Amino acid sequence: MSAPTIDPVPVQAPGKTSGSASRRTAKAARTTPARFDTALGWSDRPGLGLALRVLLCLIALGVFAAPFLTIVSGAFDDDARGSVLSFYPHDAGLTNMRVAGDRGIWDYFTNSLVIAGGGLLLQLTVSVLAAYALARHRFRGRALVLTLFMLTMMLPEEVIAIPLSLVLGDVPLVGVDLKGTAWGVILPVGAWGFSVMLLTEFMRDIPVEIEEAARLDGVGELRMLWQVVLPLCKPALGVAGVLGFIMIWDQYLLPLIAAKDPTDYTVTVALSILRTDPEVGSGVVLAGAVIALVPSLVVYLLLQRSLVTGIAAGATKG
Repeated sequence: MSAPTIDPVPVQAPGKTSGSASRRTAKAARTTPARFDTALGWSDRPGLGLALRVLLCLIALGVFAAPFLTIVSGAFDDDARGSVLSFYPHDAGLTNMRVAGDRGIWDYFTNSLVIAGGGLLLQLTVSVLAAYALARHRFRGRALVLTLFMLTMMLPEEVIAIPLSLVLGDVPLVGVDLKGTAWGVILPVGAWGFSVMLLTEFMRDIPVEIEEAARLDGVGELRMLWQVVLPLCKPALGVAGVLGFIMIWDQYLLPLIAAKDPTDYTVTVALSILRTDPEVGSGVVLAGAVIALVPSLVVYLLLQRSLVTGIAAGATKG
């Protein structure tokens, strides 16, 4: 029997590869992507695509940055005029800030800080406890409870303003008048349907095996929530914290109906008072707006990483 013949395997010369392999190697070795990771797929090479991208970015920057620059410029311009659009102060000074301080803007600012801090703390506490019960426990009426939380977001403030004013004036079962106090604004914002829904969805995605392993070690409910569940929900807590603070800080109608005296107003209500004051100009109003803008900006910068992470996690979930 003759031995089978074996076809010789072609050996390529060193340094030479086939056409397809060469293309794959070149593509894998490339460190700079040829196209941006965007839906429009703009090219990073000079051309019409890059010019269009830069133009759209400049338009977006102008739309969002122009009002902000106008507010800051007018706040520090001693000769600010409401009918003139300016991106830099022509007569820079702190006169508008001093006048706003003489009008009591810092007292209103303090009221806003107390209300926003206390309201956010209460809101996060209620949202975390409610979300933990809705996400990690099964009971009758769970869907109904979540629906009721969602319904609170669908009622405009103007609709519930009069009933809320009556309730704050004489709280049922207790008979306490909360008007003129910080609690009159803190308690109504203590539960927000958005935060409850957000935290509920994040807590539902926590693997059951983690909870079962913790229970085998004798972990109770409060310890389970504090040491196991909450550390895994930091992105969601960041989103709820930023949006909750901004929601409370920007309240206008609620502090107005809960106040008994102008000294009880928050900074947002104070801006409307400054605007209607004939003895002050637009520069003082803009100075008050800058003062009111600072806390929201600080909170956003401090929790920016958690906010972006939480939004990205919610977008890619599932």
